[in-house]
Amino acid sequence: MDRRQAEAEILKVWNHQLDPNIVAHAQPAGIRKGTLFVNVDSSVWLDEIVRYRRREILERLQNSFGGELIRRIFVSGGIGRLP
Repeated sequence: MDRRQAEAEILKVWNHQLDPNIVAHAQPAGIRKGTLFVNVDSSVWLDEIVRYRRREILERLQNSFGGELIRRIFVSGGIGRLP
């Protein structure tokens, strides 16, 4: 699956299988070499996801796509797409 198609599929799964509170404050920005980049809208949600929810998110996405497409998640502040 090419990168754009993978990103579209990830967004669809993200919006339908994750907690609505996460979806409201965090969105996938892109994927590169097995790392899913996620942008959050505040430092509170950055902390929440990094400390408590990253493993849950990774497991849900890996259940949908397998372990090879997404091997890790990098979370940062600010909403926007990667170049």
